[in-house]
Amino acid sequence: MVGRSPSQEGTSKMNILVTGANGQLGNSVRKIADNYKQHHFLYTDMPEVDITDLHLLEDLVKKENIGAIINCAAFTAVDKAESCEELAARINVDGPKNLALAAKSVGAKLVHISTDYVFDGKSCLPLKETDPTQPIGVYGKTKRQGEIEVEKTGCDAIVIRTAWLYSEYGNNFVKTMLRLGKERESLNVVYDQVGTPTYATDLAYAIMVLLEKGFNGFNTYHFSNEGVISWFDFTKAIFEIAGLKTKVNAIESFEYPTAAERPAYSVLNKRKIKEAGVSVPYWKDSLVQCIKLLEN
Repeated sequence: MVGRSPSQEGTSKMNILVTGANGQLGNSVRKIADNYKQHHFLYTDMPEVDITDLHLLEDLVKKENIGAIINCAAFTAVDKAESCEELAARINVDGPKNLALAAKSVGAKLVHISTDYVFDGKSCLPLKETDPTQPIGVYGKTKRQGEIEVEKTGCDAIVIRTAWLYSEYGNNFVKTMLRLGKERESLNVVYDQVGTPTYATDLAYAIMVLLEKGFNGFNTYHFSNEGVISWFDFTKAIFEIAGLKTKVNAIESFEYPTAAERPAYSVLNKRKIKEAGVSVPYWKDSLVQCIKLLEN
């Protein structure tokens, strides 16, 4: 399959804790787990496991002999975060910090998922891991602080920044557009915000490739699918693949006001993660796969 790296023979068995397991990415990790049968996955989510409770996490990782943590848990309601800053900070800052401390206490590895929102969207070149961060809203600020707190713990950790995540699971742009496309004759979609969609299954495989290769210390990677597109063009592609005739009108961001400002440009440079051995599928190939699964 394009961009998929199957489990390698000889990789030592790990007990892998997946937090936020009922979300898009968590469910996508579940989906690919059969390709990694030598590992044991422990799936958790709120309220069963509260990542803001350090003592609970430390007890859990010791009891289950956890060798790696994949943190898919996050406060991702970008607009709601503007009025719920304290809650967003608990989940996006305290949560990753606690997971890193718990991982360090047992010598486990941590893979923490972050976002393109740590940038201000004013670049005109694909964003590198070393580019200055300048988040413009509560969501981006809390996610950036979460990255910092993970690094400060000194645990073996990877931060993967991603963007425009979608999947067969939960609520996301692709599923919303498919629903609206069947309900309406026309839609207005912004054309002046540019980035790259990320199929959560592709991200799940990228995580597993990095985990199985092993790592020490702290590192940051960027991962989204390959290519560049606007939300308007992405919507047109969704409808084309799904066979929907809905008319799509291009509008500017000011015509669709939101509580939180969105980055105008959030294309991520994937050179570093490719050099680490992760393949990056083209956005449209992955979109076709997702829509086929949704239609079935």
